[in-house]
Amino acid sequence: MSLNYNRRMTLVWLILSAVTLLAWWIGGHRTSGGVHPAPAIAVGAIAITVVKVRLIITEFMDLRHAPVLLRRLLDAWLVCFSGAMLAAYFLAG
Repeated sequence: MSLNYNRRMTLVWLILSAVTLLAWWIGGHRTSGGVHPAPAIAVGAIAITVVKVRLIITEFMDLRHAPVLLRRLLDAWLVCFSGAMLAAYFLAG
């Protein structure tokens, strides 16, 4: 199935909007007695952020057709960054 550019952008925009609403819904569930979220909520929020960043990088920054090495370097950066965010959350608490 080949989507033209406008349909693909619309589909990606709808996915990003849905994922944003999901993150908002997850973030609204606070634990009792404090602002510190449960680890599952934090991991879910970070995972949602990674998905959103990946979609924005590939579709809206037009790196979908970039050389493979550049795309893999961006993927590696995203993995390292999300790992650092998870480490900061779990080690700082």
